[in-house]
Amino acid sequence: MLSRIRSAAVLGIDAYPVEVEVDLAPGLPSFTTVGLPHGAVKEGRERVAAAIVNSGFEVPLKRIIANLAPADVPKAGSAFDLPIAVGILAASGQIKPIDLAGGLCFGELGLEGDLRPLRGTLSLVSCAKQVGAEWIVLPEPNQREGALVDGVRILGARTLRDVVAHLEGRSEPIPRSDEPQSVVTRPVDEADFAEVRGQRAAKRALEVAAAGGHNLLMVGPPGSGKTMLARRLPSLLPSLDAEEALEVTKIHSVAGLLPAWGGLVTARPFRAPHHTVSDAGMSGGGQHPRPGEVSLAHHGVLFLDELLEFRRNVLEVLRQPLEDGHVTLSRAAVSVNYPARFMLAAAMNPCPCGFLDDPVKACLCSPDRIRSYRARLSGPLYDRIDFHVSVPALAWQDLADPAPVESSAAVRARVDAARLRQRARLRGRRGARTNAYLQARDIDRWCRPDAEGRRLLEAAMHRLGWSARAYARVLKVARTVADLEAADVIRAPHVAEAVQYRILDRSRRPDA
Repeated sequence: MLSRIRSAAVLGIDAYPVEVEVDLAPGLPSFTTVGLPHGAVKEGRERVAAAIVNSGFEVPLKRIIANLAPADVPKAGSAFDLPIAVGILAASGQIKPIDLAGGLCFGELGLEGDLRPLRGTLSLVSCAKQVGAEWIVLPEPNQREGALVDGVRILGARTLRDVVAHLEGRSEPIPRSDEPQSVVTRPVDEADFAEVRGQRAAKRALEVAAAGGHNLLMVGPPGSGKTMLARRLPSLLPSLDAEEALEVTKIHSVAGLLPAWGGLVTARPFRAPHHTVSDAGMSGGGQHPRPGEVSLAHHGVLFLDELLEFRRNVLEVLRQPLEDGHVTLSRAAVSVNYPARFMLAAAMNPCPCGFLDDPVKACLCSPDRIRSYRARLSGPLYDRIDFHVSVPALAWQDLADPAPVESSAAVRARVDAARLRQRARLRGRRGARTNAYLQARDIDRWCRPDAEGRRLLEAAMHRLGWSARAYARVLKVARTVADLEAADVIRAPHVAEAVQYRILDRSRRPDA
């Protein structure tokens, strides 16, 4: 006998429909899974057989063939355990004849027949809605995450017996303990700008960077506050909107990092990998590619502390994501595209000992050693960073100053206003929401400075030897500075501020 039931498989952060066909044929008892199954799918045969027996059913003593169609696409993961088990029970007549075509099943089975939580539930349920599913069977721990997708009936189950009871109409779905969080809010324990003393220039640079979604590199001696500033950068960014929250939640679900309560990820991600991270850990990878740090920081901040301590090959994988807003992982059998539209915030010491130009502590590094140290950051990657900001050591007066410091909320209000101007300007531009991702045609249209600003740009480019990319990025930063002032035209002061944010350009000149 033959039975069919629908399921789905995750590819990247999206999913595609899979039809599970189970055939029982006469012959020596065997259990074969076909359709390019990998790893956990192959091992699922043993889990399914044990779960069926321990749930009070029988494994037919026949040739069991489970086909996962389309057969030319590799299948990975454990979500096919449940549909294969249901298919076997339906084909062998152990459950009442029912119409399995109206819904989809996902779930990993334990040996006792219990259902265990899955990765990528939000992507799977979104796919089910797209193919017109009337109902979806999920493990009960994933029920709340699946409920984030409207318009689909979610059946939560704890065991294989629960699933059979649902399908036969003998029980009601397990009710959710509460509704999924739908209002996007800010974390209550978010670090605040008001906690940072001094560093007015660096704070202004972070405000401009947050307003335009620009990449930022802070240069300063140990203990000057670089890490403290970077960790407060998310507090300046606008709250995630519903679309952004769903994208971030999908990525974290696929990566298995979704919180136990399974609702929306409402806070902008802040990822700070250690400098020993591998290039696969940074960009994503594996036999079945999983998202890396650049994708986990999507719509948030990727902070690289001690930037020049990262291996060069790890830093070089940042080139494409910084430019395109996504990363493509290609393997022999599959190619996966993950979104990676993040703000890069990095911190580095000015020299190996960290005390170059320090007014008190003497630097012990030779010029050759300093040049060799800074050469760890390649020119192409260096060009993709919009801000190079000096964060000098703080004086006692700055630390002891009792004057109140502007809070993150006050700065964020200006950032929100600037981003609203950018969204209105970029309406209809797919994927582009901030000035950092303006295209060449957009720069020609919206980033033209006035005559005095053009003269200032010309002088700076001749003096500093910018590449075309660096020139374009200075224009984008100038556009953001103008947006913060609600100015339609980029004027010379806006250009001057954008130019002075690239302090390392001067040190890289041969005549500097």
